[in-house]
Amino acid sequence: MTQVRAGAPRPMRADARRNYERLLAEAAAAFAEHGEGASLDDIAKRAGVGSGTLYRHFPTRYALLEAVYVGSVEEIAGRADAYAARLPPGEALLEWLTELGEHLIRLRGLKALLGSAGTDGRSALFGECGQGLRDAAARLVGAARRAGAVREDVEPLDVLRLAHGIATASEVGDGRGQHVRRYMALLAEGLCGGAGTGPSAGTGSSPQAGPSAGASPSAGTGSCRG
Repeated sequence: MTQVRAGAPRPMRADARRNYERLLAEAAAAFAEHGEGASLDDIAKRAGVGSGTLYRHFPTRYALLEAVYVGSVEEIAGRADAYAARLPPGEALLEWLTELGEHLIRLRGLKALLGSAGTDGRSALFGECGQGLRDAAARLVGAARRAGAVREDVEPLDVLRLAHGIATASEVGDGRGQHVRRYMALLAEGLCGGAGTGPSAGTGSSPQAGPSAGASPSAGTGSCRG
């Protein structure tokens, strides 16, 4: 369920606050039904306000997406520490990225917010909204690198961008994201290939053999278990 932050970012009159919260609720429902391209005019109509009221609160589509999904972003970021507390570093990273990928598919507008689909060309990953995700990824990736569970050249933004790409590929592939976990397991093999070494591009060498040819990796079966 989308975690909509009900509180407005600045003090408002009671009627303005009610309009703000109705707009957030209707926007969350519209993005869930139609994706990030949902009509803003329709959202305003469903909230019982004029389009001008919507744009006073949310000058751009990106601003509305950010307001709707900031709670969900914070919730996902907070889950990183729970995984780190009960799993080895490599597994904690993989499980957290899998959950992130599943959220990106289930909350349709969230994928656009964290990608580059905002109409003003920004990505929340690089703004205040994405700070919690960047910090969570940095903690998990740092722990996995120290444990030798991933390559030393893996960076936090690498795994966030890869998770976004996997969510997109999985959604296009079956429309419901059923392959996210399998794709994440394949990603894990790449992240831990040559763990303990720097970049190997251009050397012509291959990582040590993983699962036998034709095997279908699944979460938890990869070699990134440190």
